[in-house]
Amino acid sequence: EASQEIFRIASMAPGALLLEAQKEYEKESQKADEYLREIREQQLLPEAVGQCIEAAGYEHEPHTQKSLLRAASFGKCFLDKFPPESFVRMCQDLRVLNAIRDYQIGIPLTFTQYKQLTIEVLLDRLVLRRLYPLAIRICEFLRLPEIQGVSRILAHWACSKVQQKDKSDEEVAQAINHKLGDTPGISYSEIATRAYDCGRAELAIKLLEYEPRSGEQVPLLLKMKRSKLALGKAIESGDTDLGTLGVGTQTWVRGTMGTLGVGTQTWVRGTMGTLGVGTQTWFCRHQERDTLKDLYNQDDNHQELGNFHVHSSYS
Repeated sequence: EASQEIFRIASMAPGALLLEAQKEYEKESQKADEYLREIREQQLLPEAVGQCIEAAGYEHEPHTQKSLLRAASFGKCFLDKFPPESFVRMCQDLRVLNAIRDYQIGIPLTFTQYKQLTIEVLLDRLVLRRLYPLAIRICEFLRLPEIQGVSRILAHWACSKVQQKDKSDEEVAQAINHKLGDTPGISYSEIATRAYDCGRAELAIKLLEYEPRSGEQVPLLLKMKRSKLALGKAIESGDTDLGTLGVGTQTWVRGTMGTLGVGTQTWVRGTMGTLGVGTQTWFCRHQERDTLKDLYNQDDNHQELGNFHVHSSYS
């Protein structure tokens, strides 16, 4: 509607008059003052500025966009308290739209589509097309929070990187760490999980070395059946509250307790003792089905043992 009001033939809408006033001002013509006075006498200058800003959003040609925004900027000079937010936001939106409309990107969204989709969905589309540099530049330009913007995009990039089969595990791990570093909101354990799902277990272990939180390292190591390594990580952390670690390593410890030093054995036994039966059962149900049967036998839990056999027969 704003575009129709401004560009209609012989239109006398406030936005059309303001656009003409700005063009005459550039020509240093006195008609600029006549158009401007006509708008101000009707007290329609705020509406004229708003129309020019709105119409700029619906134009695809940058030259026309700039012409309308220059008219809006010209009109703002004669207003005392016109809020600048709408003008600034429109300039930002048009820069983003013009960038993605470029033939090399090929996402010709309209302004209405862009607003309906939201910037988050647009970034997801760019990420799916692996246009990571453009997505990151848009996040930085719009000053989006890192967790919502740059960190999320870098995480997607890293998950895509681990699927590259033409490079060694060491090269991929170093490239990811060099790019991500200690970026807030990045979870190396999630990237390692993706690597493991792609069949690159050694790469997953290398990526876990960059994960600073032991509580994030241990569950994946247990899933990968690296119980000894998981126990080592827990011992290094000194955190006896890593309940899932204790449960996960319990099976391994039964077979290898004799290979541990006396001090380590004592620490492990102390940790095992703090775990509830419910926690043990929960872990074994998800990770160690054979051990779950042993637990039920040990506790003479015939009801759950029967349920276990029924579920096993179905699977």
